[in-house]
Amino acid sequence: MTIRLPAADGTLRAYEPRTGPRVPGPGAAPQGAPLTSRTVFAAAHVVADPYADVSPDSPAALDWDATLAFRRHLWSHGLGVAEAMDTAQRGMGLDWAAAAELIRRSAAEARSVGGRLACGAGTDQITGGTLAEVRRAYEEQLALVEDCGAQAILMASRALAATARSAEDYLEVYGHLLRQAAGPVILHWLGPVFDPALEGYWGSSDLDTATGTFLELIAAHPAKVDGVKISLLDAGREIGLRRRLPRGVRCYTGDDFHYPELIAGDERGFSHALLGVLDPLGPLAAEAVRILDTGDTAGFRALLDPTVALARHLFQAPTRFYKTGVVFLAWLAGHQSHFTMPGGLQSARSLPHMARAYELADGLGLFPDPELAQERMRTLLSLYGVDQ
Repeated sequence: MTIRLPAADGTLRAYEPRTGPRVPGPGAAPQGAPLTSRTVFAAAHVVADPYADVSPDSPAALDWDATLAFRRHLWSHGLGVAEAMDTAQRGMGLDWAAAAELIRRSAAEARSVGGRLACGAGTDQITGGTLAEVRRAYEEQLALVEDCGAQAILMASRALAATARSAEDYLEVYGHLLRQAAGPVILHWLGPVFDPALEGYWGSSDLDTATGTFLELIAAHPAKVDGVKISLLDAGREIGLRRRLPRGVRCYTGDDFHYPELIAGDERGFSHALLGVLDPLGPLAAEAVRILDTGDTAGFRALLDPTVALARHLFQAPTRFYKTGVVFLAWLAGHQSHFTMPGGLQSARSLPHMARAYELADGLGLFPDPELAQERMRTLLSLYGVDQ
């Protein structure tokens, strides 16, 4: 049955939804063998409690059952889960108290199912302060993550960006944290395209200079750095940095625009992955990596390249609002019963934007029940006054 979707110019276009799914539905049995050639984390979204009496400026209230069920969905396909990440959840509706509870619950769930889990450690319990206060905030979060038995991801800090006055300040704070970390961590370099407050991170707005400081830190503590997550949306720069990493330190791409080519790699190396776009792409991406595990790079690209149009749409500027599209697609796919988000962020993207996300995702076969997705899309359109 044809559905009429709105364009940005106010016109309606006819779209014929597909009739069959490409991926299994929520609660499906585990799919396939473990991934072997790449380590792949999906930065998973949280599910808000739609009945909680909250406002956009109050702490988030979560539906814990639905939130943990989505993580089991990702684990069932062989993906790791990157939990309590910055733009995926933190700093936009999820405060530190809720993030801490999320880490505890997800860690317990991971242990029960044998899922791989890495959790973000940042400084969002403070908004500023001295370098010592920033370091203590990091230490609190790092200790919680490690006490729960999860791998730590040292996230970029708004408070550090506001406080640091030189590259040496970054080296001092991060060096202290790496020396006391119980095990190898993932360092996350999040660019200002995702969070404008992080402009000039690592002590310079010149990316070559910042890269030099970043590599200096890693070279001083190679045994404490499992890998680095690069979220600059610049494939050439990621490849250049990847080639300069010490042996044994992985590069996890955070580039939601160029991930197929970066994961596939070249004769000089490849990137692993820690991506927000893997939230909606989970089953399809896992299938693609299993193809890559066999050495079939062309088959991997043939399956994953067509997903880039959806990724670029979801992550278009302002990029930090990509999670609205991610949660919208999770609702359409039946992973949650509502389209409500912490901080009221379900309103952060326009109706034409969401209509295009539906069209692209449906074309890829990402909805286990295309009829349910179409019904929910029609419901949303009707709420906006779009007659069918």
